[in-house]
Amino acid sequence: MRVLARLFGFSGSLWRRHGSPRTGSEALALLAWPSPTAPLLSKVSGMVLDPREGFPSTPEMEPKESDCALFSPPAEVRGMTKLDRTAFKKTVTIPVLKVKKEVVSRAMRSLKRTALQRPGIKRVVEDPQDQESRLLLLDPRQVLGRDPFEEAELRALQQLHVDPQLSEYTLELTYDNFKAEEVLRAVLPEGQDVTSGFSRVGHIAHLNLRDHQLPFKHLIGEVMIDKNPGITSAVNKITNIDNTYRNFRMEVLSGEENMMSKVRENNYTYEFDFSKVYWNPRLSTEHSRITHLLKPGDILFDVFAGVGPFAIPAAKKNCTVFANDLNPESHKWLLHNCKLNKVDQKVKVFNLDGQDFLQGPVREELMQQLELSKERQHSVHIVMNLPAKAIEFLSAFRSLLDGQPCSRELLPIVHCYSFSKDANPAEDVRQRAGAVLGISLEASSSVHLVRNVAPNKEMLCITFQMPAAVLYKKPTTEPENHEDPPVKRQKTEKTFPEEKTSIISNT
Repeated sequence: MRVLARLFGFSGSLWRRHGSPRTGSEALALLAWPSPTAPLLSKVSGMVLDPREGFPSTPEMEPKESDCALFSPPAEVRGMTKLDRTAFKKTVTIPVLKVKKEVVSRAMRSLKRTALQRPGIKRVVEDPQDQESRLLLLDPRQVLGRDPFEEAELRALQQLHVDPQLSEYTLELTYDNFKAEEVLRAVLPEGQDVTSGFSRVGHIAHLNLRDHQLPFKHLIGEVMIDKNPGITSAVNKITNIDNTYRNFRMEVLSGEENMMSKVRENNYTYEFDFSKVYWNPRLSTEHSRITHLLKPGDILFDVFAGVGPFAIPAAKKNCTVFANDLNPESHKWLLHNCKLNKVDQKVKVFNLDGQDFLQGPVREELMQQLELSKERQHSVHIVMNLPAKAIEFLSAFRSLLDGQPCSRELLPIVHCYSFSKDANPAEDVRQRAGAVLGISLEASSSVHLVRNVAPNKEMLCITFQMPAAVLYKKPTTEPENHEDPPVKRQKTEKTFPEEKTSIISNT
């Protein structure tokens, strides 16, 4: 009560609590909102004020300020490293509106803006003084000032014959009534970043804690499990992603040690051991974007396939898929997920190094497809989702194929992912990819911004048709007629991509 009075300028003599040993009229005394300098009313009992008149002005308060003061845990929890849920008990006094029980539902619909919304707290409670009435709990931030209700709300209350007078209600808050961010903000040192977000992988909350949060890591893990239904384990990444097998070491902060996960993404089901493979739920939109670029009958080569988030949707779209991953665990779960999603007959799975996959199965299939080039109506796509190193693997395409260059429309389309910390990330990715291939991609590629990974670090996807000049081996002998080469080079240039788009977009 003192907190609310101090915050909003309530005079202590104007407050009466529900359930206290006072008269009924005193217990339902109106919540006037006087400033500290306003003259006090001499009598509380039977006091009636129109909510549009007689409210001395009070300086408006920002919601965050009132939120922190009124609906924040007790100050005593600051610095707690072992979670003590009982220490979060707190008593506050809030405004309520008395309503006849038969019109409660209609009144609540009209007061959506002002109704109190706190985890685990009912917004309608019984009136201890009147069995035929109910009390609607209101948010003090919304009814602060001269006009606690808007015109539309007042009209609705009038139609329901509800007196718009406000009264007080004493509410006891517990740990269950605070949000995760509120709990952590109260516990961690003031001014420090608070972890309230995480990546959800099935029943696992995957966090990436900073150094100042580590002393509170087990408490943070418990809070994440408590406040997020379905989460039974909280883990923290303790190493960067291993560039060989694309997984990382993790520490269980709280909950189950079980790392076997089952997730649904874009209507497909994936199962895997999260501690042994790479999975990032934040790439769901990107998986869907690439799938939408494919048409039935297309061929997809997934060089770093993981457990199948590109390969399986493509196969479901009746594409022919060649999926590869060097990590034996990823390979195992890729096979499992192909069967789980009933596409195992449409996906050829490999367990090779990326370069060996490109220079082996990819080369052989491309050569075979080129022999059928006159009959071929589909496109060939190559996805390279290993952002830390994928650009380096582009060198495997240099002089990959023998024979005469095919027509431009038959050249494979490459989707290569990369990280960039450059001020101009799109230009940076183009230049690095072009340097590996030995050809400029400035006028023949598009760059898509996938997501922001960290401050000043972006994940991008560069898409281009592999130039014939890169893909095919050059003739070993020079022609005798020295006037011919310029003509041949000009003809060869016609097979290069001519698309001049350069786009950065955010999913």
